[in-house]
Amino acid sequence: MKINLTSLYVDDQREALSFYVDVLGFTKHRDVPLGEDSWLTVVSPEAPHGTELLLEPAGHPAVKPYRDALVEDGIPLAQFAVHDVEDEYTRLTGKGVVFTQPPTDIGAAVIAVFDDTCGNLIQLIAEKPNANDGQ
Repeated sequence: MKINLTSLYVDDQREALSFYVDVLGFTKHRDVPLGEDSWLTVVSPEAPHGTELLLEPAGHPAVKPYRDALVEDGIPLAQFAVHDVEDEYTRLTGKGVVFTQPPTDIGAAVIAVFDDTCGNLIQLIAEKPNANDGQ
């Protein structure tokens, strides 16, 4: 068994697509019209046939209180692995991305958290080599 698709609720699919592709660097994978919305996914250019991220409309009434509570508590909704958090922090702040937590060494990894402009906090993580050798 493997994870094939996961989703993030977004306020506006087209704005989210622009942010995830033009700013973060993902690649649009699927864009299937479904009435007013789309089945809209992006993938990592490093894994074009890997896990898809569905940019799902946030219209369900349960979404807003759920996301608002997570943001208020500073809890990221998703985590993206990167090679170097400091490099990504520099690249993304240069593109206007707002970080709620700068790069922070937590021992086994370095993390940072940013606002995706679509209603979510996203955590970046770079695990340190040999961080899980003791398991």
